[in-house]
Amino acid sequence: MGDECCSTQLIDGDGEFNVDGLDNFVKTVKLAECGLSYAVVAIMGPQSSGKSTLLNHLFHTNFREMDAFRGRSQTTKGIWMAKCVGIEPCTVAMDLEGTDGRERGEDDTAFEKQSALFALAVSDIVLINMWCHDIGREQAANKPLLKTVFQVMMRLFSPRKTTLLFVVRDKTRTPLEHLEPILREDIQKIWDSVPKPSAHKDTPLSEFFNVEVTALSSYEEKEEQFKEQVAQLRQRFFHSIAPGGLAGDRRGVVPASGFAFSAQQIWKVIRENKDLDLPAHKVMVATVRCEEIANEKFSRLTTDKGWLALEEAVQTGPVTGFGKKLSSLLDTYLSEYDMEAIYFDEGVRNAKREQLQSKALDFVHPAYQNMLGHLRSKSLNNLKNGLEQSFNKGEGFSASVRICIQSCMHEFDEGCADAAVKQANWDASKIREKLRRDIEAHVASVRTAKLSEIVANYEKQLTEALAQPVESLFDTAGSDTWPSIRKLLKRETETAVSEFSAAVASFELDQAMFDKLVQSIRDFARGVVEKKAREEAGKVLIRMKDRFSTIFSHDNDSMPRVWTGKEDIKAITKAARAASLKLLSVMAAIRLADKPDKIEATLFSSLMDGTVAVSASQDRGISTSTDPLASSTWEEVPPNNALITPVQCKSLWRQFKIETEYTVTQAMSAQEAHNQSNNWLPPPWAILALIVLGFNEFMMLLRNPLYLMALFIIYLLSKALWVQLDITGSFRHGTLAGLINISSKFLPTVMNLVRKLAEEAQGHPNPEPPRPAPSLATQSFRNQTQRMNSIADSVPDSSVSSNVTSTESSVEYSSPSLTHRRSTNTEEPEHI
Repeated sequence: MGDECCSTQLIDGDGEFNVDGLDNFVKTVKLAECGLSYAVVAIMGPQSSGKSTLLNHLFHTNFREMDAFRGRSQTTKGIWMAKCVGIEPCTVAMDLEGTDGRERGEDDTAFEKQSALFALAVSDIVLINMWCHDIGREQAANKPLLKTVFQVMMRLFSPRKTTLLFVVRDKTRTPLEHLEPILREDIQKIWDSVPKPSAHKDTPLSEFFNVEVTALSSYEEKEEQFKEQVAQLRQRFFHSIAPGGLAGDRRGVVPASGFAFSAQQIWKVIRENKDLDLPAHKVMVATVRCEEIANEKFSRLTTDKGWLALEEAVQTGPVTGFGKKLSSLLDTYLSEYDMEAIYFDEGVRNAKREQLQSKALDFVHPAYQNMLGHLRSKSLNNLKNGLEQSFNKGEGFSASVRICIQSCMHEFDEGCADAAVKQANWDASKIREKLRRDIEAHVASVRTAKLSEIVANYEKQLTEALAQPVESLFDTAGSDTWPSIRKLLKRETETAVSEFSAAVASFELDQAMFDKLVQSIRDFARGVVEKKAREEAGKVLIRMKDRFSTIFSHDNDSMPRVWTGKEDIKAITKAARAASLKLLSVMAAIRLADKPDKIEATLFSSLMDGTVAVSASQDRGISTSTDPLASSTWEEVPPNNALITPVQCKSLWRQFKIETEYTVTQAMSAQEAHNQSNNWLPPPWAILALIVLGFNEFMMLLRNPLYLMALFIIYLLSKALWVQLDITGSFRHGTLAGLINISSKFLPTVMNLVRKLAEEAQGHPNPEPPRPAPSLATQSFRNQTQRMNSIADSVPDSSVSSNVTSTESSVEYSSPSLTHRRSTNTEEPEHI
């Protein structure tokens, strides 16, 4: 511990300053690195009063202590210093030579005064060590020494705030509460009696010193209790330089790096000073008795049953007649003080009476504040309830607010008058103003909530009135879509604004606030339309395909088309794509401003001629400067109103054409198949030629019935062969394919037919043999048809599907209003 505290004699008994020792001390404890984060604690007091013992226990230093078994004599000579162990921030303790010592004699008090003055000059905290039984004495309490130190310190040094901590040793049964006022009064008297320079003539003691008092039990008789109290006192030195700490006021602090030089110069000035032997203080004792009387009356007031009951009652709520009851209590104890102090000096008596009254009023003031707080809360709650009741009755907002505020403030003013204390001039204006602010804040919050509720209702109304109608208009997008949307938006907005104006009339809003709310409703309505437009723009490709499918697959009477070969597929495709492109132009931008634009013309001129279907190599060869769609903005359209940029339109159109080409291809395939299914008959001119040239043969058949019977038999056999060979199905895929199919199964069919007739003639019919397997061509076609049907079954309803219906006499193809995303290369049926 000796190494840690590094105790050093700063000034020896002859007054010589140990410069080298102090420099070594600063280096050892690294004091220069602390900046302003350090504190200096000094102790002064009578010789053999236990100063060194107290420092060692308090700061874990190793100052030399007196050996009581060798007699009482001087132990510490000069001034010693050491670092306090375990204290943050860095704290330096100084142990001063005891005063009133036998060794220096009765007349040699100069060094005592010099050392005390030095301690006050360089220390942040000065411990005044004194015996409990010396309180009230003149010399033992160091009062003359303190008076001399105060006077010289004000004349020689800049003011700095020093804490004087009086440590009362060997505390007796006398309570500290009775000892502390005497000490404080004594130190104040010393300060008041010291002649001061003109600059500090009216400076109070508090500008230079903070006075603290503590007491410790006897170290010899109650050692354990003494150590516990010292440990508690030690805690007060942790972070002592923080605001509110023992050394919290850091005015005039010398940086740690200059501490050694500063201390040396201060000691030099003190040693050369000639004015240290000043007359002793006059100790003022005239006020002690008045102070005791005042303390006794105040103590009785704090324990008075009436006051305790009143204080307890005011904790829970307002008390009727609070001011009268409290004024009566104060009058009682002030009157008793006047009677007991009537024979004392009038000035002192009146001053102490004022102190007693001020102290008593300070004591009861929290109860008065509680009373006003209850009054404020009660008035505010009444206001809230009154407003709620008025609103439930349907009364106007502003009228209800005015009536409730007037009633609330009147109630509060009456309560303040009832709570007023006649001995005090307490001002309730701050609480009243706080109540006023609370009322205004509550009214503002209610107004905001009501207005927000009204605005929310109309916003909900606008959402319901606009969202679905706008979506419906976009479903049937056309030239009148945006004019209809603008008309709808204007009508619904004006209706909502008109109803809103009537709803908020009772709020008496200023014009600026009203205009702001109305504008917010208009902006919300526009926002609903814009939001819905952006949502629908995200589904534009689906809507384009639906529009194409509807027009392509249905005629003017909305009936599904049957591709019989007479339809102009190219014209129908162009019309369907034009309608889809029209929808794209409608969805490309928001047109709520009713300003003309060239979006539709640009899209039709750029896309309907098929330029977007060119190959990638051709795209690279065309300059983008000549393409009106090679841009991210529309001409005459603000960027924030664009829903689909020109580049996006171009990409969507390309994707749209790819995904709709399959539908067109299916229609063309159906038309071609229908034409081929009707090509197995000879041409009409050939039929006419057969009738003209075969007329004679026909007449011959009519004249000879045997010929007719033979022809009938031939007809039956031909009919049977027709059915067995499936002539219609065979020629469905073309003449060549039909001939090959018939030739491959003609002979087996004839043989089966002859065998069947023979068996029937013998009367032993056999089970009908299975029909010959269809030819490869027929099987290939049916397989292809099955594959197409399976593909159609796997595609959702929004995609293209095909339904092929086959009969013996004809084949019909129909395509519903559906689209399918697939490549345009369809698989051709195999022909064998």
